[in-house]
Amino acid sequence: MDLAMHDFAEMTNYINSVTNSKLFLLQHSQIAENLEAAALAASKDVQKLNHRRTKLRGARVSTVSSLQSQPSSWEGFQDLAMALVFVIGYVVIIFEEYLSFNKSGVGLLMAVSLWVIHIIGAPSTDIEVSELTHASAQVSEIVFFLLGAMTIVEIIDAHRGFKLVTDNITTQNPRLLLWVIGFVTFFLSSVLDSLASTVVMISLLRKLLRLSELRKILGAVVVIAANAGGAWSPIGAVTTTMLWIHGQISVVQTMKDLFIPSIISLAVPLVLMSLTSIVNDGKGQNSLGIFASEESAPQGLLVFLLSLGALLFVPVFRALTGLPPYMGMLLGLGMLWIVTDVIHYGDSERKKLKVPHALSRIDTQGALFFLGILLSVSSLEAAGILQEIANYFDAHVPSSEVIASAIGLISAVIDNVPLVAATMGMYDVSSFPRDSEFWQLIALCASTGGSILVAGSAAGVAFMGMEKVNFCWYMRKVSGFALAGYAAGIAAYLVLHKSRI
Repeated sequence: MDLAMHDFAEMTNYINSVTNSKLFLLQHSQIAENLEAAALAASKDVQKLNHRRTKLRGARVSTVSSLQSQPSSWEGFQDLAMALVFVIGYVVIIFEEYLSFNKSGVGLLMAVSLWVIHIIGAPSTDIEVSELTHASAQVSEIVFFLLGAMTIVEIIDAHRGFKLVTDNITTQNPRLLLWVIGFVTFFLSSVLDSLASTVVMISLLRKLLRLSELRKILGAVVVIAANAGGAWSPIGAVTTTMLWIHGQISVVQTMKDLFIPSIISLAVPLVLMSLTSIVNDGKGQNSLGIFASEESAPQGLLVFLLSLGALLFVPVFRALTGLPPYMGMLLGLGMLWIVTDVIHYGDSERKKLKVPHALSRIDTQGALFFLGILLSVSSLEAAGILQEIANYFDAHVPSSEVIASAIGLISAVIDNVPLVAATMGMYDVSSFPRDSEFWQLIALCASTGGSILVAGSAAGVAFMGMEKVNFCWYMRKVSGFALAGYAAGIAAYLVLHKSRI
């Protein structure tokens, strides 16, 4: 009985232990299920979070892409704005006489406005400031060169040094006078700039002739000759000087290749004008009359010779030292400054013969105009606009000769200085090597093309102001002759270049 009771108790304990184990396993199974459910819920939450992150990341990428696309659209607007500012400014410059705005002020305002537009929206201003610094250095070389040259010319004029030239023109024959005036101006402008040569020769004509139709014709010859004479000399026309300073052409090669075409561009108009009635019917003879000659200033001949030597020494100085041309011009000016101070020392009446007075007489407005125009063009170059124009020309214009000839024709309407500056920005020596046909044609066409219309060059504008000649008179009486000379000069250059003479 006791044994049976003992077995029953053990069985009961076993059943209880099994039951407890099942309950324990059941409880743990429920915990596991709860953990699994929680893990599943957490996984769903993670998936939702990842989905939300993907959406946010996509939105962020879309936002970044839109931000990155905004500079591209701004660049397009920027180029359009710069082109409009340049065109509007240039139109105002062309019609400055009618609008009563000084072109120098317009040029400076246009330059600053273009650079401001170019720098707005730039990711970093350091690059744009560096471009402006580089452009300013290049422009300053030309401006310093012109300031030095203009001051030396004023020193010569103050000492009446050009009297050596004017006193030797005594002919009374209108036809012969036509040729003498033309070739004297041609060679004078190869040493001086075309503007200074025009002022000197128009002043000479005022001493030789009374105001008449013949004097106007001879004044037009001065314009044609000054532009033709400056084309073949690196220290002649401003455009040729620009090409020389920036390394597109060299001294000897340019003078050798452009001398004959430049002479032909003058000789053809002279031949045609010699056949017109104005110099053959004797009507101009009544206006001839040599006026009283001015007396030379003290040491005028010495100053004239020293000044001429200083101008001619500039290319030699560059060849010997390798320094920019404006350094040679400043050297000559400094030498003349010391010489004039010495020879006029102690004489208060000779203050007008010294350099400070000459500096007060130079065309500072013209120098500032060049500064504004060249800085404006450099901004278009920095923005890549000129390169786009060059690419368009390369794709649609068949040859470099046509491009250069077209630029010359455009220079009859638009001042040739910004045209040449724009051309130098559109093309470089990697596109067309130094002394290539393209750059020599640019020098020839830009200079001689400015004679086709009276407002196409600084010489023509000076002639208009001094002789009160209007645009229509010049176009009716002279433009045809100048155009014939322009075409003949290009043809002569191409023939000589192809035959390698």
